[in-house]
Amino acid sequence: MPTLALLNQAGQAVGEINLNDAVFGVESNQQVIYDVVKAQRAAMRQGTNKTKTRGEVSGGGRKPYRQKGTGRARQGSIRAPQWVGGAIIFGPIPRSYAYKTNRKIRRLAMRIVLSDKVREQKLIVLDNLALESYKTKGMLSILNNLKVAGKTMLLLNDVADFVEIASRNLPNIQTTVYEHASVYDVMNNVYIVTTAETVKKIEEALL
Repeated sequence: MPTLALLNQAGQAVGEINLNDAVFGVESNQQVIYDVVKAQRAAMRQGTNKTKTRGEVSGGGRKPYRQKGTGRARQGSIRAPQWVGGAIIFGPIPRSYAYKTNRKIRRLAMRIVLSDKVREQKLIVLDNLALESYKTKGMLSILNNLKVAGKTMLLLNDVADFVEIASRNLPNIQTTVYEHASVYDVMNNVYIVTTAETVKKIEEALL
């Protein structure tokens, strides 16, 4: 069973927290992570690119010249695909790139990436995370105490206005509740800073 030091906001150890082995001690599987992240990245695509078909291009309402006797190939419209300024054949149209991945696979991938963070010692658990004002310097002080560098996710149990607003102007800081965190989000951050209460909620959700 993985065990981590439980820290306070000053970066001091105030105890230990035992993590559930079924959630934070899962063996790594790169294929599962790849499949889930690929699906999440595909779902992020807007899919709004669009080209005009022959029926949508303006102009070309009459034949450019008569059918026979010119020596040239017959043409019905100057907006046919072979003409400059004409329609685009088989071009992109608005669509969704999203595709389904099984719920069990998504949950397994989340357990794997969280376990990887524990093995890399990049998961930091606090006894509590709270601020008394919206000021950014309060959050910056906590992050400096924890000695985190690089992209960091603050994984919360519930929406905390002070924490969210105070971290908004800090570069490379992402604040979210555990229910909205994705596998891609966890992998895209170097450190995950959370609380003991949130850890219990995560274990309940992923078991």
